[in-house]
Amino acid sequence: MKKVLLTVAYNGRAYFGYQLQPDKPTVALEMNKAAASAFGFECKVTGCSRTDSGVHALGFALTVEPKNEGEEITVPLDKIPIAMNIKLPNDIAVLSAEEVPSDFHPRYSAHKKSYVYKIHASKIRNPFYEGFAFEYGREISDDELEKMNIAANQFIGTHNFDAFMAVGSKVEDTKRTVHESYVVRNGEFVEFHVSADGFLYNMVRIMVGTLLSVREGRIDPLAISDIIESKKRENAGFTAKAEGLYLEKIFYNS
Repeated sequence: MKKVLLTVAYNGRAYFGYQLQPDKPTVALEMNKAAASAFGFECKVTGCSRTDSGVHALGFALTVEPKNEGEEITVPLDKIPIAMNIKLPNDIAVLSAEEVPSDFHPRYSAHKKSYVYKIHASKIRNPFYEGFAFEYGREISDDELEKMNIAANQFIGTHNFDAFMAVGSKVEDTKRTVHESYVVRNGEFVEFHVSADGFLYNMVRIMVGTLLSVREGRIDPLAISDIIESKKRENAGFTAKAEGLYLEKIFYNS
């Protein structure tokens, strides 16, 4: 096998995101070490996306391939998750492995990504949710949830999302197509689900902050389209905390 696609889940609390960074613990660093140990040679590990410090993943995608000519991954596909997981820390796990063509790229071959953001909508904090959900400290009524959904629906479509991009980001092409955008109650949680062909830096977290600003009455639920059209970051809501964000799934053409 020349190139293998891995689906990976990780708890991002201990890491400065996925991407390699000098002298900092990252998911990519752990994946590189585990691949070299499991396969017996240095590997090129390529991720589908960067994730911020503290962000989690339920279905992150990355490819592993030998760095040097003449080397080949010989571990059977069904044994790769086991071989990798023995080498990985307990907060990272390989869920599955499949062989892909040499020209496959985990980022550029993807046609859609989905995220879920978890808000613990309760006046009483839960210590077991620490680092895994945004402790909002307030309840969200059904009427407020409906207003948030009215707002969330306006994200759907192809737009320039300058207003929902972190200040200082150097991305010039801010056009993205959002396929799904909705808010749903799940027990004590309110979850924001969103899928798109791609996301800008902090885009989902700013969307969440904007929806919570709608809940709080600081932004009109029908104003989202105008905020998008304005292309001004100051017109959108705050940037929600990283710990509630989960990269859910990467979609590829079969």
